[in-house]
Amino acid sequence: MLATGTKATTAPTADSQDAEAGLLWKQIVGPLEPFLEAVSNRLGEQVRAFDPELSGLAEYTLQGPGKQLRPTLVGLVGQALGRPGPDHITVAVIIEMIHLATLVHDDVMDEAALRRGRLTVAARWGNETAVLFGDCLFAQALVLAAGFPTPEICRAVARATETVCTGEILQTRHRRNFPLSQEYYFRVLEMKTGELFGLACDLGAWCSGAAPEVRGTLRQFGLAFGTAYQLYDDCLDLMGQESAVGKSLGTDLAKGKLTLPVLLAWERSDPRERSRLERWIQHWEPGHLPQLRQMLERHGALVEALRMIHVHLERARQHLQGLPAPARPGPLHAAADYLARQADRLNGAH
Repeated sequence: MLATGTKATTAPTADSQDAEAGLLWKQIVGPLEPFLEAVSNRLGEQVRAFDPELSGLAEYTLQGPGKQLRPTLVGLVGQALGRPGPDHITVAVIIEMIHLATLVHDDVMDEAALRRGRLTVAARWGNETAVLFGDCLFAQALVLAAGFPTPEICRAVARATETVCTGEILQTRHRRNFPLSQEYYFRVLEMKTGELFGLACDLGAWCSGAAPEVRGTLRQFGLAFGTAYQLYDDCLDLMGQESAVGKSLGTDLAKGKLTLPVLLAWERSDPRERSRLERWIQHWEPGHLPQLRQMLERHGALVEALRMIHVHLERARQHLQGLPAPARPGPLHAAADYLARQADRLNGAH
């Protein structure tokens, strides 16, 4: 989700060839290009923080392809409240390192061989090394956080990390377990994805010297926006096109993760259809996807799930209305509008 010539300019779109979408996203993040470039450079510098024998592993992880969504939010908040500075860069690096650590661990648990078109750390160096290096990333993020003159950053980072890991545990414990309530599903989404989005907005505001109430308002924006983004990603896993998404579809189902469209279809099905859906999830095969899509469309599950993206994005926009007059929440509002547009495009494709 970033800019021209760097990984900071690739728009988070269901169709990477959509020039119009790419242009819209560039208009949002274009002013942040120097900031995002600085974040990328600072991430690269972190390679030297690890033992020389781990330099290849660290470089592979820290300088790999990525959307940098969370650093982008840090920068957008800094822009809304003035101008991003050196502290914003450090905070963005901290949060991105935490995110990368969770991805390294996720790939071990999911037995994933590829991420973003290349071998995962686990596939290339083995599970034991991947688990331990993920721990190293968490630790290095806390080292950077400890460099601030207040323990507040360390506390916020540690709390957020605990929340993210707890959300992952809760999701893992309920794999393939029907029924699962929508309330529980959204709780996990907020913990797993929304939390780091909320942290990015909160600490971005802290770096700008914002008052506690402003920080709280922006944190709530981040939680709602992050939840909407993860819901969009869950829908994309079922409704996208592999050539555009850049990965195999149905990966959540292969891992037994029950996403909102599937939960809605189960709730609206008769006993026979429920049994069929449960069998598919228990023994998932890619060939089930066309039949599953038909079931989802028959029960309006896809349309309802996409509607819920708009619900959470509207909550995010409402939080921006609570910002004081000097703030310029335009880019944050535009980011929410962009994601809403992408959800509508996904709906239009089916």
